Amino acid sequence: MLEHQKKVLEAVSYDNKLFKKELIKSQAWLNIHDQTKLRLWVKQKFYQQHADTINEILNTKYDYAS
Repeated sequence: MLEHQKKVLEAVSYDNKLFKKELIKSQAWLNIHDQTKLRLWVKQKFYQQHADTINEILNTKYDYAS
């Protein structure tokens, strides 16, 4: 699931609204371990392009997947 979400985020990174929507989904669907990996990856790969969105979404508490 983590690799799938990475591909989705890469595919929608051109559009801030889509990127935000998919990042929210990723945070809700992934377990805690994968969320941590995704957070690091997103910050490394997209921070310059989507800093406001990343800060907003990654600082919001979501229910974790089991």
